[in-house]
Amino acid sequence: MNHNHPITRLGALALTGVAALTLVSACSGDDEPAGNAAQAAAGGPEPKTVEGAKAAAQTVFDRFAGGDFAGAWDMYTTAGKQAISKDDYVKLNQACSRKGLAIQLTSARMEGTDKAIVIAKQLVAAQSYTMVYENDSWKLEPAKEGLALYKLGAAKAIAAQKKAGTCAGQ
Repeated sequence: MNHNHPITRLGALALTGVAALTLVSACSGDDEPAGNAAQAAAGGPEPKTVEGAKAAAQTVFDRFAGGDFAGAWDMYTTAGKQAISKDDYVKLNQACSRKGLAIQLTSARMEGTDKAIVIAKQLVAAQSYTMVYENDSWKLEPAKEGLALYKLGAAKAIAAQKKAGTCAGQ
């Protein structure tokens, strides 16, 4: 199996819990929504709309792509934060993530009033991510695979990624 294939690389990012954490631009191509999300987070509730979810997803992905893993962890759901400490999340991603690989948000839709599904593309692969509205803001809900990996703790998660050949830092 070729562990350097772009789809395998995307899978590695997903297993680190934030595979879509490297977006470059929102669907509209306008940078204003990300600024609005940051402003809303600082000054009040984020809009409970698909645009608000897309802007928050963009912010999470930009933080991850730029290596701000602590900032990305801050935008996780409560369940995501309970699965791994901020320190372990940072250690895991510093060891195994591929920083700087842009993921472009291609579409999004609401699923009820408190959940949005965003589709992001990295290299040639697309993947869906779930954003959940918690405590007046949109949060990234880690995939089940990511949660399972996080529960191992940083050292065991890094070892598991290396064994699977999905740790970029090997």
